[in-house]
Amino acid sequence: GYRVSLQGNFFGHNHTYVTFPEYNPRKHIKLDPPLNLQSNATASKCQIWWSVWNVPWYLAEILQYELQYKEYSMSWEIALNKTLPSSLPQIEIEATELRSGIAYTARVRCKVSENENSYHSQWSEWSKTTVFQRADVPKLSEKILYTRTMQLLFIPLSFGTLLYLFWNCKLSSRYCCFLTLGQKASPALIFPRQLLSFSPSTVYTMGISR
Repeated sequence: GYRVSLQGNFFGHNHTYVTFPEYNPRKHIKLDPPLNLQSNATASKCQIWWSVWNVPWYLAEILQYELQYKEYSMSWEIALNKTLPSSLPQIEIEATELRSGIAYTARVRCKVSENENSYHSQWSEWSKTTVFQRADVPKLSEKILYTRTMQLLFIPLSFGTLLYLFWNCKLSSRYCCFLTLGQKASPALIFPRQLLSFSPSTVYTMGISR
């Protein structure tokens, strides 16, 4: 560690003040804010990424980021915060967290992870902002909508047609059976036994009378 002191001439006398008797630079780090903040919003999510500058590689691997975003017209005091779970300089915001047709702005800052024991830092200043807006869900064209509607109607219509044909066939078979039974039971088709004792001329006469 280091010993940090302050020397000065006060009222004609030299004085030395010890500010940090045990100063460790690794425990007093403040990084530069992230750069090149960019965003790309679709109908399902918004991707935001950035880069860091003037950060040694051994610190870049243990950085912690905090994203802050809000509606463009709102104050930063009511912005939403997201702490990234990894040191990757990127994050995704689900579309369900964004209102359609509303512009948003976001910014990010960084520091050494709190889980790191060898180094310690305070938050950097906030980066410059990026503006994004959730894309609207594309609407189906009339042709595609008509095709899907017909596909949905095809199944119940087909089922109804098959049921109608089945019911008609069932009624037709019952009607044919009824006619057959009626013909067998018709008295016009069954001659009484008494006619067997009549003469042939009588039977012929009876047939013509019908």
